[in-house]
Amino acid sequence: MRSAWTIAKKELKAYLYSPVAYVLAAFFLLVSGFFFYNILAWANEQTVRMLQQGYPAEYLDVNQMLFQPFFGNVAIVLIFLLPLLTMRLFADEKKTRTEELLLTSPVRLGAIIAGKYLAALIVYAGILLLTATYSLFAFAYGNPDPAPLLTAYLGLFLLGASFIAVGLLASALTENQVIAAGVSFSAILLIWVLSWVGEGGPGAWRSVLAYLSFFSHFKNMAGGVIDTQDVIYFLTFSFLGLYLTRAVFEFRKWR
Repeated sequence: MRSAWTIAKKELKAYLYSPVAYVLAAFFLLVSGFFFYNILAWANEQTVRMLQQGYPAEYLDVNQMLFQPFFGNVAIVLIFLLPLLTMRLFADEKKTRTEELLLTSPVRLGAIIAGKYLAALIVYAGILLLTATYSLFAFAYGNPDPAPLLTAYLGLFLLGASFIAVGLLASALTENQVIAAGVSFSAILLIWVLSWVGEGGPGAWRSVLAYLSFFSHFKNMAGGVIDTQDVIYFLTFSFLGLYLTRAVFEFRKWR
């Protein structure tokens, strides 16, 4: 664990000393802020219209009207953002010819992979935490239920953890950062739309594709529902990504 944390600190310094993390954070906050502002304006307009029509105020669901569509849009942004965050993790080591030195060091391969994964996860958590400031406006002018909001943030974190695991694997496959980002984006997008692909198929096939899709599991959590099946799915997918990353290096070692 100490070795993994040492690698993580090294990677965190690399993120902080490079403009990439700051540019990505600024981009994410700008786009997510744009979505939040427009969804808030739409929700406010719908609320006023419903109150004018005599709809009881106590039945207005701020979480459903504001946060659920907001988190859905943020998840789409992450499909583009996180491949850019993870593309350099191993690809840069190959390009600078330091990968062999890293893999032959006394540090175990599992600790190296865990450390790089943890560093990207910490950076992502920091960026995600900044968006919590948007929620202050909702609490200042409304009375949303905090429990579904926290559940949705947990869903975003777990979704991002899965995306980062895919990105780490893609970065281990090539020394070209652009290719790594492209492979990661394509894989994430493919898994995301699996449930849509299976909508026209038979029941069993549709159920299988829905379970494998990121969208199906995140949709539940974005709606404020915690299901252990969804949490297990994201944790298992993250572990699978890390396991396959290790398998890539083990294969090279014995090739």
